[in-house]
Amino acid sequence: MHPPTERPRDPAPGSAGPPGRAPLVSVVIPTFNRLSFLRQAVESVFAQTFTDWELVIADDGSDAEVRHYLESLMSRPRVTVLWLTHSGRPAAVRNAALQRAAGEYVAFLDSDDLWAATKLERQVGTLRARPHCRWCYTAFLRVDAAGIPLAAEARRSWVPYEGDIFEQTATTRAAIRTPSVLATRELLMQAGGFDESLPSAEDYDLWLRLALHSEAAAIAEPLVHVRFHDANHTRDWHSAFVGRDRSLAKCQRLVEPGRRSLLRRERMHNALRLAAAHAARGDRSGAARALRESLPYSFGYPQWWLRGLKALLHSPQRD
Repeated sequence: MHPPTERPRDPAPGSAGPPGRAPLVSVVIPTFNRLSFLRQAVESVFAQTFTDWELVIADDGSDAEVRHYLESLMSRPRVTVLWLTHSGRPAAVRNAALQRAAGEYVAFLDSDDLWAATKLERQVGTLRARPHCRWCYTAFLRVDAAGIPLAAEARRSWVPYEGDIFEQTATTRAAIRTPSVLATRELLMQAGGFDESLPSAEDYDLWLRLALHSEAAAIAEPLVHVRFHDANHTRDWHSAFVGRDRSLAKCQRLVEPGRRSLLRRERMHNALRLAAAHAARGDRSGAARALRESLPYSFGYPQWWLRGLKALLHSPQRD
Protein backbone atom coordinates (compact mmCIF):
# COMPACT_ATOMS: atom_id res chain seq x y z
CA MET A 1 0.00 0.00 0.00
CA HIS A 2 1.27 3.49 -0.79
CA PRO A 3 2.11 5.98 2.01
CA PRO A 4 -0.44 8.56 3.18
CA THR A 5 -0.76 11.65 1.01
CA GLU A 6 -0.09 15.02 2.65
CA ARG A 7 -3.33 16.95 2.77
CA PRO A 8 -4.12 20.66 2.88
CA ARG A 9 -6.48 22.09 5.47
CA ASP A 10 -9.71 20.08 5.71
CA PRO A 11 -12.91 21.49 4.22
CA ALA A 12 -16.03 21.99 6.30
CA PRO A 13 -17.53 18.69 7.49
CA GLY A 14 -19.66 17.09 4.82
CA SER A 15 -18.41 19.24 1.94
CA ALA A 16 -16.30 18.21 -1.03
CA GLY A 17 -12.75 19.51 -1.11
CA PRO A 18 -11.11 21.62 -3.85
CA PRO A 19 -10.34 20.02 -7.24
CA GLY A 20 -7.09 18.07 -7.36
CA ARG A 21 -7.03 17.32 -3.64
CA ALA A 22 -7.33 13.76 -2.39
CA PRO A 23 -10.75 13.02 -0.85
CA LEU A 24 -11.09 12.74 2.90
CA VAL A 25 -12.73 9.29 2.71
CA SER A 26 -12.15 6.41 0.32
CA VAL A 27 -15.14 4.07 0.08
CA VAL A 28 -14.16 0.49 -0.82
CA ILE A 29 -16.69 -1.88 -2.40
CA PRO A 30 -15.68 -5.39 -3.52
CA THR A 31 -18.19 -6.96 -5.89
CA PHE A 32 -18.97 -10.11 -7.81
CA ASN A 33 -22.31 -10.19 -9.69
CA ARG A 34 -25.50 -9.55 -7.58
CA LEU A 35 -26.39 -6.49 -9.68
CA SER A 36 -29.67 -5.64 -7.94
CA PHE A 37 -27.97 -5.47 -4.54
CA LEU A 38 -24.92 -3.67 -5.94
CA ARG A 39 -27.02 -0.85 -7.40
CA GLN A 40 -28.63 -0.20 -4.03
CA ALA A 41 -25.28 -0.28 -2.23
CA VAL A 42 -23.77 2.26 -4.64
CA GLU A 43 -26.85 4.48 -4.39
CA SER A 44 -26.46 4.54 -0.61
CA VAL A 45 -22.95 5.96 -1.09
CA PHE A 46 -24.16 8.69 -3.43
CA ALA A 47 -26.90 9.52 -0.92
CA GLN A 48 -24.41 10.35 1.85
CA THR A 49 -24.75 13.74 3.52
CA PHE A 50 -20.95 13.77 3.73
CA THR A 51 -19.67 14.34 0.19
CA ASP A 52 -15.86 14.50 0.43
CA TRP A 53 -15.34 10.90 -0.69
CA GLU A 54 -14.13 8.75 -3.55
CA LEU A 55 -15.60 5.38 -4.45
CA VAL A 56 -13.24 2.52 -5.36
CA ILE A 57 -15.04 -0.57 -6.65
CA ALA A 58 -12.98 -3.74 -7.13
CA ASP A 59 -14.78 -6.16 -9.45
CA ASP A 60 -13.84 -9.82 -9.00
CA GLY A 61 -14.60 -10.91 -12.57
CA SER A 62 -18.36 -10.28 -12.68
CA ASP A 63 -20.61 -11.16 -15.61
CA ALA A 64 -21.38 -8.84 -18.54
CA GLU A 65 -24.46 -7.29 -16.94
CA VAL A 66 -22.51 -6.09 -13.91
CA ARG A 67 -19.55 -4.97 -16.03
CA HIS A 68 -21.89 -2.83 -18.13
CA TYR A 69 -23.28 -1.18 -14.99
CA LEU A 70 -19.79 -0.55 -13.60
CA GLU A 71 -18.66 0.94 -16.91
CA SER A 72 -21.55 3.41 -16.66
CA LEU A 73 -20.30 4.47 -13.21
CA MET A 74 -16.81 5.24 -14.50
CA SER A 75 -18.08 8.39 -16.22
CA ARG A 76 -19.15 9.81 -12.87
CA PRO A 77 -16.67 11.89 -10.88
CA ARG A 78 -14.97 10.31 -7.83
CA VAL A 79 -15.55 6.72 -9.06
CA THR A 80 -12.76 4.25 -9.85
CA VAL A 81 -13.40 0.67 -11.00
CA LEU A 82 -10.70 -1.99 -10.77
CA TRP A 83 -11.13 -4.98 -13.11
CA LEU A 84 -9.77 -8.14 -11.49
CA THR A 85 -9.53 -11.77 -12.58
CA HIS A 86 -11.96 -13.80 -10.51
CA SER A 87 -10.39 -15.22 -7.35
CA GLY A 88 -13.36 -15.66 -5.01
CA ARG A 89 -11.24 -14.25 -2.17
CA PRO A 90 -12.86 -11.18 -0.59
CA ALA A 91 -9.63 -10.30 1.24
CA ALA A 92 -7.68 -10.04 -2.03
CA VAL A 93 -10.42 -7.99 -3.69
CA ARG A 94 -10.63 -5.55 -0.78
CA ASN A 95 -6.84 -5.23 -0.65
CA ALA A 96 -6.74 -4.35 -4.35
CA ALA A 97 -9.12 -1.47 -3.68
CA LEU A 98 -7.18 -0.44 -0.56
CA GLN A 99 -4.01 -0.12 -2.62
CA ARG A 100 -5.77 2.37 -4.89
CA ALA A 101 -7.44 4.33 -2.05
CA ALA A 102 -6.14 7.87 -1.53
CA GLY A 103 -8.28 9.15 1.36
CA GLU A 104 -7.20 9.87 4.89
CA TYR A 105 -9.96 7.50 6.00
CA VAL A 106 -11.24 4.27 4.46
CA ALA A 107 -14.80 2.99 4.77
CA PHE A 108 -15.89 -0.49 3.74
CA LEU A 109 -19.20 -1.40 2.12
CA ASP A 110 -20.05 -4.86 0.82
CA SER A 111 -21.96 -4.97 -2.44
CA ASP A 112 -25.14 -6.35 -0.86
CA ASP A 113 -25.32 -4.03 2.16
CA LEU A 114 -26.58 -0.49 2.68
CA TRP A 115 -25.59 2.67 4.54
CA ALA A 116 -27.85 5.21 6.21
CA ALA A 117 -27.41 8.66 4.66
CA THR A 118 -25.60 10.09 7.69
CA LYS A 119 -23.20 7.18 8.18
CA LEU A 120 -20.00 8.82 6.93
CA GLU A 121 -20.85 12.20 8.42
CA ARG A 122 -21.36 10.70 11.87
CA GLN A 123 -18.20 8.60 11.76
CA VAL A 124 -15.88 11.28 10.41
CA GLY A 125 -17.17 13.69 13.03
CA THR A 126 -16.60 11.11 15.76
CA LEU A 127 -13.00 10.42 14.77
CA ARG A 128 -12.26 14.13 14.33
CA ALA A 129 -13.50 14.73 17.87
CA ARG A 130 -11.53 11.79 19.29
CA PRO A 131 -8.10 11.80 17.60
CA HIS A 132 -6.76 9.07 19.92
CA CYS A 133 -9.21 6.71 18.19
CA ARG A 134 -8.08 5.81 14.67
CA TRP A 135 -11.04 3.61 13.83
CA CYS A 136 -14.70 3.37 14.68
CA TYR A 137 -17.72 1.19 14.02
CA THR A 138 -21.48 1.53 14.29
CA ALA A 139 -24.45 -0.55 15.29
CA PHE A 140 -26.15 -2.40 12.45
CA LEU A 141 -29.49 -3.87 11.48
CA ARG A 142 -29.75 -7.30 9.88
CA VAL A 143 -32.24 -7.40 7.01
CA ASP A 144 -33.43 -9.95 4.45
CA ALA A 145 -33.06 -9.79 0.68
CA ALA A 146 -35.97 -7.33 0.48
CA GLY A 147 -34.49 -5.05 3.12
CA ILE A 148 -36.93 -6.09 5.85
CA PRO A 149 -35.42 -6.49 9.35
CA LEU A 150 -35.07 -10.10 10.46
CA ALA A 151 -37.48 -11.17 13.20
CA ALA A 152 -34.55 -11.87 15.56
CA GLU A 153 -33.52 -8.20 15.44
CA ALA A 154 -36.30 -7.31 17.88
CA ARG A 155 -34.52 -9.38 20.55
CA ARG A 156 -30.87 -8.69 19.68
CA SER A 157 -28.95 -6.26 21.87
CA TRP A 158 -25.86 -4.37 20.73
CA VAL A 159 -23.24 -3.00 23.11
CA PRO A 160 -21.00 -0.09 21.97
CA TYR A 161 -17.62 -1.19 23.33
CA GLU A 162 -15.03 1.58 23.06
CA GLY A 163 -11.38 2.24 23.85
CA ASP A 164 -9.15 -0.82 24.09
CA ILE A 165 -11.56 -3.41 22.70
CA PHE A 166 -9.12 -6.20 21.87
CA GLU A 167 -10.65 -8.65 24.35
CA GLN A 168 -14.22 -7.82 23.30
CA THR A 169 -13.24 -8.20 19.65
CA ALA A 170 -11.50 -11.54 20.21
CA THR A 171 -14.49 -12.95 22.09
CA THR A 172 -16.95 -11.36 19.57
CA ARG A 173 -18.74 -9.53 22.38
CA ALA A 174 -18.02 -6.47 20.25
CA ALA A 175 -20.31 -7.08 17.27
CA ILE A 176 -18.47 -5.51 14.32
CA ARG A 177 -19.56 -5.85 10.71
CA THR A 178 -17.38 -4.83 7.78
CA PRO A 179 -19.72 -2.13 6.37
CA SER A 180 -19.82 -0.44 9.79
CA VAL A 181 -16.07 0.28 9.99
CA LEU A 182 -14.27 3.52 9.20
CA ALA A 183 -10.51 3.62 9.83
CA THR A 184 -7.56 5.81 8.98
CA ARG A 185 -5.67 4.57 5.97
CA GLU A 186 -2.48 4.91 8.00
CA LEU A 187 -3.84 2.46 10.61
CA LEU A 188 -4.93 -0.02 7.94
CA MET A 189 -1.45 0.02 6.39
CA GLN A 190 0.14 -0.34 9.82
CA ALA A 191 -2.03 -3.41 10.50
CA GLY A 192 -1.23 -4.88 7.08
CA GLY A 193 -4.66 -4.90 5.47
CA PHE A 194 -6.71 -8.06 5.02
CA ASP A 195 -4.95 -11.42 5.30
CA GLU A 196 -5.41 -13.07 1.92
CA SER A 197 -4.36 -16.49 3.23
CA LEU A 198 -7.52 -16.87 5.31
CA PRO A 199 -10.44 -18.79 3.76
CA SER A 200 -12.92 -16.70 5.76
CA ALA A 201 -13.14 -14.43 8.82
CA GLU A 202 -10.63 -12.07 7.21
CA ASP A 203 -12.63 -9.12 8.58
CA TYR A 204 -12.53 -10.46 12.16
CA ASP A 205 -8.80 -10.97 11.72
CA LEU A 206 -8.28 -7.34 10.68
CA TRP A 207 -10.37 -5.95 13.54
CA LEU A 208 -8.13 -7.84 15.99
CA ARG A 209 -5.05 -6.20 14.53
CA LEU A 210 -6.66 -2.75 14.44
CA ALA A 211 -7.54 -3.17 18.11
CA LEU A 212 -3.89 -3.96 18.89
CA HIS A 213 -2.76 -0.67 17.35
CA SER A 214 -5.49 1.79 18.33
CA GLU A 215 -8.43 2.49 20.57
CA ALA A 216 -11.81 2.36 18.87
CA ALA A 217 -14.89 4.55 18.98
CA ALA A 218 -18.44 3.22 18.63
CA ILE A 219 -21.68 4.82 17.46
CA ALA A 220 -24.72 3.20 19.04
CA GLU A 221 -26.99 3.85 16.10
CA PRO A 222 -27.75 1.31 13.33
CA LEU A 223 -26.26 3.23 10.40
CA VAL A 224 -25.74 0.03 8.38
CA HIS A 225 -28.13 -2.58 7.00
CA VAL A 226 -26.42 -5.97 6.69
CA ARG A 227 -28.30 -8.14 4.23
CA PHE A 228 -28.85 -11.89 4.69
CA HIS A 229 -29.75 -13.80 1.54
CA ASP A 230 -29.13 -17.07 -0.30
CA ALA A 231 -26.05 -15.79 -2.15
CA ASN A 232 -24.12 -14.65 0.94
CA HIS A 233 -20.43 -15.54 0.76
CA THR A 234 -20.76 -16.73 4.38
CA ARG A 235 -23.04 -19.60 3.34
CA ASP A 236 -19.95 -21.82 3.60
CA TRP A 237 -20.37 -22.12 7.35
CA HIS A 238 -17.37 -24.38 7.97
CA SER A 239 -14.81 -21.95 6.54
CA ALA A 240 -15.82 -19.29 9.06
CA PHE A 241 -14.66 -21.52 11.94
CA VAL A 242 -11.46 -22.44 10.13
CA GLY A 243 -10.65 -18.82 9.34
CA ARG A 244 -11.35 -17.70 12.89
CA ASP A 245 -9.07 -20.38 14.34
CA ARG A 246 -6.23 -19.45 11.99
CA SER A 247 -6.67 -15.80 12.88
CA LEU A 248 -6.56 -16.51 16.62
CA ALA A 249 -3.50 -18.74 16.24
CA LYS A 250 -1.69 -16.08 14.21
CA CYS A 251 -2.58 -13.35 16.68
CA GLN A 252 -1.15 -15.38 19.57
CA ARG A 253 2.30 -14.63 18.16
CA LEU A 254 1.64 -10.88 18.24
CA VAL A 255 0.54 -10.38 21.85
CA GLU A 256 1.88 -10.64 25.38
CA PRO A 257 1.36 -13.81 27.52
CA GLY A 258 -1.84 -12.61 29.19
CA ARG A 259 -3.56 -12.11 25.87
CA ARG A 260 -2.16 -15.36 24.51
CA SER A 261 -4.13 -17.16 27.21
CA LEU A 262 -7.27 -15.31 26.14
CA LEU A 263 -6.74 -16.25 22.49
CA ARG A 264 -6.01 -19.88 23.32
CA ARG A 265 -9.25 -20.09 25.29
CA GLU A 266 -11.10 -18.57 22.34
CA ARG A 267 -9.60 -21.18 20.03
CA MET A 268 -10.94 -23.86 22.38
CA HIS A 269 -14.43 -22.31 22.35
CA ASN A 270 -14.30 -21.96 18.56
CA ALA A 271 -13.44 -25.66 18.23
CA LEU A 272 -16.33 -26.61 20.50
CA ARG A 273 -18.74 -24.52 18.45
CA LEU A 274 -17.49 -26.18 15.27
CA ALA A 275 -17.91 -29.63 16.82
CA ALA A 276 -21.43 -28.71 17.97
CA ALA A 277 -22.29 -27.44 14.47
CA HIS A 278 -21.19 -30.75 12.97
CA ALA A 279 -23.17 -32.61 15.64
CA ALA A 280 -26.31 -30.59 14.88
CA ARG A 281 -25.98 -31.76 11.27
CA GLY A 282 -25.70 -35.39 12.35
CA ASP A 283 -22.04 -35.48 11.37
CA ARG A 284 -20.30 -37.35 14.20
CA SER A 285 -17.09 -37.85 12.23
CA GLY A 286 -16.89 -34.10 11.58
CA ALA A 287 -17.42 -33.38 15.27
CA ALA A 288 -14.75 -35.89 16.22
CA ARG A 289 -12.33 -34.39 13.71
CA ALA A 290 -12.86 -30.87 15.06
CA LEU A 291 -12.16 -32.10 18.59
CA ARG A 292 -9.13 -34.13 17.56
CA GLU A 293 -7.55 -31.21 15.72
CA SER A 294 -8.10 -28.89 18.70
CA LEU A 295 -6.65 -31.32 21.25
CA PRO A 296 -3.13 -29.75 21.36
CA TYR A 297 -4.41 -26.39 22.63
CA SER A 298 -7.63 -27.48 24.38
CA PHE A 299 -6.85 -30.53 26.49
CA GLY A 300 -6.23 -28.45 29.63
CA TYR A 301 -9.79 -27.07 29.69
CA PRO A 302 -12.35 -29.26 31.56
CA GLN A 303 -15.24 -27.76 29.57
CA TRP A 304 -13.61 -28.92 26.33
CA TRP A 305 -13.79 -32.53 27.52
CA LEU A 306 -17.34 -32.23 28.86
CA ARG A 307 -18.86 -30.33 25.96
CA GLY A 308 -16.88 -32.30 23.39
CA LEU A 309 -18.15 -35.59 24.78
CA LYS A 310 -21.69 -34.22 24.81
CA ALA A 311 -21.39 -33.25 21.14
CA LEU A 312 -20.24 -36.75 20.21
CA LEU A 313 -22.92 -38.51 22.25
CA HIS A 314 -25.71 -36.41 20.75
CA SER A 315 -24.53 -36.73 17.17
CA PRO A 316 -25.68 -39.96 15.45
CA GLN A 317 -23.41 -40.88 12.56
CA ARG A 318 -24.97 -40.13 9.17
CA ASP A 319 -25.42 -42.93 6.68
